[in-house]
Amino acid sequence: MTDHPGRTRHGSSQAPSTVWTGRATNRFQWLLAAAGAGCLALGIELAVDAAWSLALIVSVIGCVAAGLLILFGTLAFVHVAVKVDGDALEVRCGHAGLPRRRILLTHVVGAEFAPKVTPRQWGGWGYRWRPEKGTAVVVRRGEGLVLRLGDGRTFTVTVDDAEAAVRFIRDRLHLTATGKAGSSGN
Repeated sequence: MTDHPGRTRHGSSQAPSTVWTGRATNRFQWLLAAAGAGCLALGIELAVDAAWSLALIVSVIGCVAAGLLILFGTLAFVHVAVKVDGDALEVRCGHAGLPRRRILLTHVVGAEFAPKVTPRQWGGWGYRWRPEKGTAVVVRRGEGLVLRLGDGRTFTVTVDDAEAAVRFIRDRLHLTATGKAGSSGN
């Protein structure tokens, strides 16, 4: 669900929204989660049906560990939910909402629309950090929101209708399309 500020119905007495929400989903991650569940099931099957030996113990531990890592690692980034209110931008990943990131709008100096963010640019899916680029939450290929922070770093998140999020943040920060503070006296 996405709330678009300033887009109330004609003749509506509804005030513009004070919260913008958006999501992005990656259905391909479900296939990876299924592969993790398969590794986990194989590890359990090996543990139940065989006579114990050192090789079997190592195999069981390996399959169960790989299965759990793949399963939980992919489920954490199946989708991302972004919420921007008057105070902060909050990003929650996966069904448990973890990892979570909250950035106060007082720390934001600019917001830009990125028409094409890819996992390849960031080194894969998930919560990413690259020294030359900043931090990102990438759950799929597509449009994204890029925040420039006051400390010189950037934060990127893939989210549907990122242009609306950029407009919403710029309105809250009173920024022009170039990212500079607009003059209120003209």
